[in-house]
Amino acid sequence: MAILTCDNLSFGYEGRALIRSLNFAVQAGDYLCIVGENGSGKSTLMRTILGLLPPLSGKVIFGEGLKQTEIGYLPQQTLVQRDFPASVQEIVISGCQGRLGLRPFYGAQEKRRAAEAMEKLGIAPLAQRCYRELSGGQQQRVLLARALCATEKLLLLDEPVAGLDPMATEDMYRLIEQLNKEGTTLIMISHDMHYALGHASHILQIGSDWFYGSKADYLRSAVGRNYLRGGKGARS
Repeated sequence: MAILTCDNLSFGYEGRALIRSLNFAVQAGDYLCIVGENGSGKSTLMRTILGLLPPLSGKVIFGEGLKQTEIGYLPQQTLVQRDFPASVQEIVISGCQGRLGLRPFYGAQEKRRAAEAMEKLGIAPLAQRCYRELSGGQQQRVLLARALCATEKLLLLDEPVAGLDPMATEDMYRLIEQLNKEGTTLIMISHDMHYALGHASHILQIGSDWFYGSKADYLRSAVGRNYLRGGKGARS
């Protein structure tokens, strides 16, 4: 069974559909990149999958024992969020909130999970540092560790390298790819077609034209060729 299925899904805001009758299924271990022009509905789709927005019609189905509350999410950061006055450890462990149930405090299991996530992403020495004092690349590592605290099954990443310098961008891409190799299923919104076509296993293009399938099939498709021919394949 697929880890995530969008079945005849229509989504948007205030009753106005951005995309209608979208169908695709993500298998465990896939690395899916979502592409499309600005305003096409990429982030809205992600928020609908997370349950932050209700579907206008159709449904989102989870498999492999995954619950909606167990999806790791790395959203785009705002300027206000970059200046958040909390420690690295506090932000990372906040990813465990969905695991608390009725408990008001983090227990030993959540603290251990946060420590493991920080160790995996190389930020354990920064645990007591203030988040707003970190570089952009370090902040993204912290947010990725926070997402890992929610789950190791499925991560949703919304432009995870936006605003990073080239070195931090390559570092973040390397970390994300390693997580996928270790078994985490990834769904990532990206404007970087060069990277998407080099590393993703599947492509979902949404907008006026849409496509879902393997990377190889996307490159052979009229939708893919037209999108790349229109100059959308460059880094942005």
